[in-house]
Amino acid sequence: MTDHQQTARRFSAGRWRKLRSLRVRLIAVFAAVALLAAVSASGIAYWLNRDAVLKRAQDTALNDFRVSLSRNVSDLPLNASCPELATLASNVASSGLSYDVVVVDPAHPECPASSDPQHYTLADVPAALQSTVAKPREVSESNPYPYHLYWQRQNLEGHPFVIGGTKVVPNGPTAYVFKSLENERADLNTLGWSLAIATLLALIGSALLAQAASATVLRPVKRLGEAARRLGQGHLDTRLEVEGSDELADLARTFNRAAESLHEQVEELSAREAQSRRFVADMSHELRTPLTAMTAVTDILEDEAESLDPMIEPAVRLVVSETRRLSDLVENLMEVTRFDAGTAKLVADEVDIADLIMSCIDGRAWYDAVELDAPRGILAVVDPRRLDVVFANLIGNALKHGGSPVRVKVRQTDDSVVIEVSDSGPGIPEDVLPHVFDRFYKADRGRARSEGSGLGLSIAMANAQIHGGTITAANGEVGAVFTLTLPLTPPPPPSAGEAEDGPVGDAAEHKDAT
Repeated sequence: MTDHQQTARRFSAGRWRKLRSLRVRLIAVFAAVALLAAVSASGIAYWLNRDAVLKRAQDTALNDFRVSLSRNVSDLPLNASCPELATLASNVASSGLSYDVVVVDPAHPECPASSDPQHYTLADVPAALQSTVAKPREVSESNPYPYHLYWQRQNLEGHPFVIGGTKVVPNGPTAYVFKSLENERADLNTLGWSLAIATLLALIGSALLAQAASATVLRPVKRLGEAARRLGQGHLDTRLEVEGSDELADLARTFNRAAESLHEQVEELSAREAQSRRFVADMSHELRTPLTAMTAVTDILEDEAESLDPMIEPAVRLVVSETRRLSDLVENLMEVTRFDAGTAKLVADEVDIADLIMSCIDGRAWYDAVELDAPRGILAVVDPRRLDVVFANLIGNALKHGGSPVRVKVRQTDDSVVIEVSDSGPGIPEDVLPHVFDRFYKADRGRARSEGSGLGLSIAMANAQIHGGTITAANGEVGAVFTLTLPLTPPPPPSAGEAEDGPVGDAAEHKDAT
C-alpha cells in the first residue's frame, strides 16, 4: 500500500469516526425527529387547509350558480331559440363570482350556448359528468327531485376548475358552470411555501437545539474522559465536581467513589511495597556486619583447608563457598533496593569503551575465552564501575551458559554505542526470552539451588537504564546474543533525593536464565 493510500485510509477512518461521534448522532436524531414532526404537521395542515379552501370556493360558486340559474330560467320561454339560450347563459354567469356557463337544450342540440364560447364549450365538460347530470334518479320521500346538481374538479389546459351541472326541469335545458380555482391554487402554493419554510426553520432550530443539548450532555462526559485519562496517568487525587441529581451526576459520584477506592488501594500497596523494600534494605544492612566477620574467617579457613583433616576439608570449602554466595546475594539485594528506591546514582566519566571492556576481561582472567572486536577511540560518558558490572554479567553469563568462544563486538552509531555479546551455546528457549531480565527467574528450575541468585541480568538492565540505555536478548545464528545500547551522553540525574551508593559484589558470579 502506498503512502497516498495509507493517508487516504487514515483520513477516511478519521472522518468516519467523527461522523459516528455522539455529538453528530445527537444532532442527527434531533434533526430527524424535528423533520418528521414538521413534515407531518405541515402535511396535515396543508391537506386540511386545501380541502377547506377548495370546498369553500366550490360550494360558494355552486350555490350561487344554483340560485342564479333558478332566478333566470323562469324568464326562458318554452322551445327557446339559440339566442335566448345564449342570453340565459350570459345572465346566469353575470352574478359576480367570475364563473362561466354553458347551456344545452335538447330541442336545439346544434347550438349549445356559452357565456364565453372562445374558452368554454360543451366539449370541455367531462363525459362522465354529462352522463350523470342527464340521468334522472328515482323520486322518493328521501329524494323528491329526479335531477340534482353534480360537480367535478378538472384541469383544463393546465388550470384547475370545478365544473358543475344540472338539468333544470325534465324537459328544460341543462346548464354547466365553469369556476376557475386558480386563485385558490395560488393561495395553496403560498401556504405550501410557508409550511416548507417553517419546516426548514424547525430543522435548523432542532439542529441548534441538538447542538446545545449535546454540549450540555457531552460536557460532563468530556470532563469524565479527561478525569479518567488523568487517573490513568497516575493522578490519583483526580475528582469530578458533582452537580445535580441526574444520571450524569450519579456517574460522576460513581467515578469519584472508584477513584477514592483506587487511591486508598494504591496507597496501601505503596506503603506495603515501601515496607518490603525497607525490610530488605534493613535486613541486608544488618547482614553485612556478621557477613564481614564470616568472610574474614572463611578466608582464613580457605588458606588452612589443605592442612585440615581430609574429613573436615569438604565441609570447610562448602562453608567458604556458601558464605561468599551469601555475601554476593546480600550485596545484590542492597543494589536492587537502591534501584527500587530511586537512590542509585551515576558517577560518570568519559572513558574509552574498548579500554573498559579489556579491563573487565583482564580483571577476571577471561582473555583466553573472549574474542573482542572493539575499535579504540569510541568515547562515552558513563559510570565505569556500573558499566563494568554490566559487562561482567553479560560476558560471565555467556561463558557459563553458552560456552566459549564468546564474541564481544563494539560499534558506534550517530549518538550511541552498541555492544553485542554472543556465545556459542544452544541459545535461549523462546518461552524463556521474555523473562531473562526478571528477578530471580531461572530457566532450569532444577538448578535453582546451586546456580547463582537470578539477579545478575536484572541488575545489568537497571544499570543500563540508569545510563539511558537498554539491553535486549535474542538468538543469533549460533547461540544467544545480548545487545547493550548506550547513549554517548547519559540523561540528566533525577531530581529525587539521592543516597549513598554502596559496593556491588562480583557480578561475574551472577547466574541468570540464559
